Amino acid sequence: MSNELRTATSRIILALYRDGHPDKAMLAGLRNAPTITSQRAQTVWPLIMGNLDERQLSHSEDGTPSPEEVAVYTAIRFYAIYQQGSDGAQVYASAWDKGAKGVTLFGALGNLRGNEDLRIATDRRVQPLLATTNVAGVINGLTHLVSILKANSGLQKIDFAALAQDLYWLQGSYEQASRIRLRWGQQYFSVKQADTQTEGEKN
Repeated sequence: MSNELRTATSRIILALYRDGHPDKAMLAGLRNAPTITSQRAQTVWPLIMGNLDERQLSHSEDGTPSPEEVAVYTAIRFYAIYQQGSDGAQVYASAWDKGAKGVTLFGALGNLRGNEDLRIATDRRVQPLLATTNVAGVINGLTHLVSILKANSGLQKIDFAALAQDLYWLQGSYEQASRIRLRWGQQYFSVKQADTQTEGEKN
């Protein structure tokens, strides 16, 4: 399931980017719609629902979106936020495929910790998020972190498809969510640890 979501999210992102001619209307709709149930999100519904399997779509009588729909929508919304103003350059890339040029979201945030001016502020955002068990709270916190990345990262290429996979598991059992938070912490804190070890070896 998780790999299928990653593949579907990648297809959607590439469709939004359109070989360097981004669909600006859809991207604007995504940026201005915090959830998949928001009215302005309707422009992207056909793209999402056309790339998910029937079993991944919501069949709830009250219209509650499925975990898959929430995960994919959130990831592509973050992509839209991060892509804004960079029409000529794709800001998404896989972090896992052979010859991967992308980094995970928390790996990219970890790279910011090398900047003393950003470390404290970023840690103050990341650490409470890693302790948050409410999915809506996590998504809200991630929104702020994506904005911080956009402003300070030099546009590292982020694997938003892998983020969709993580967000799906985050909505599962407590144990699954705990493993995702641990993975995010590993990706975030290990970057600075590696830098510190390198510096120690030089001294």
